[in-house]
Amino acid sequence: MGGRPPTVAPPLAEASAPTAPQLVPCLLFRRGEVYLPGEEGPVPARTAEGARVDPFDIVDRLAAEYALIYLVDLDGIERGEPQLDFLQEFSREATLWVDGGVRRADQAIDILVAGARRAVLSSALLQGMRELRRAWRLSTELVFELELDPRGLVRANTWETADPAGLLAEVRALGLDHAVVSPREVDPNWPLIAAVAAGGPTWVDGTFDRAQMPELVRSGARGGIFHLDDQALAGIGGAPSSPPLASRTARDDDT
Repeated sequence: MGGRPPTVAPPLAEASAPTAPQLVPCLLFRRGEVYLPGEEGPVPARTAEGARVDPFDIVDRLAAEYALIYLVDLDGIERGEPQLDFLQEFSREATLWVDGGVRRADQAIDILVAGARRAVLSSALLQGMRELRRAWRLSTELVFELELDPRGLVRANTWETADPAGLLAEVRALGLDHAVVSPREVDPNWPLIAAVAAGGPTWVDGTFDRAQMPELVRSGARGGIFHLDDQALAGIGGAPSSPPLASRTARDDDT
């Protein structure tokens, strides 16, 4: 794909952890297009006129408003084919954590080499502690995701425990500190999140909503990952303008 002129991303602050939780936008991406959550699964994002939105415009805008973007590469998750060429371009403009459907350690390294600040390894896909150890030996720029649904921990069958807190304790004992708790089809379990957050930097994804900021604060979590919607994307590519995105939070070494 065609190159874009490189830009220098603003440096991360040499400060301690933010005093308030950080809001992080989640960008769903599939086959070169931005997607939004839908009732029956992700749907392509469109302007008010029905045109495709430009993913580079969206990344540029989000990078101007937020210190970090959480990129979910649906091609990597669904088909094992992350869009590394787009990731390389996006990373010129923004600091990214990327969930690219990592199942094996080498796939995490591919994502990091393409430009991600951290690669996300999910309990639902990563093939057990052996692959986690291999990935950790190759790079420490990793995040571990606990995916939860109404039945409990969503995990590949190679994980030995079904206890979310127990699994994360094993992960953190290895040295990997950052964790993402991602409830699906259930509300966030705030007591569990508080317990996890007591052990290290913790972020809440999935059904988390910005209106739940008070609960996020009380839990002690580092931040909340929220999904974009039509309103957040308005004003890009000819759609009507919308209220500005939330103010950029202080940057932090730990992102």
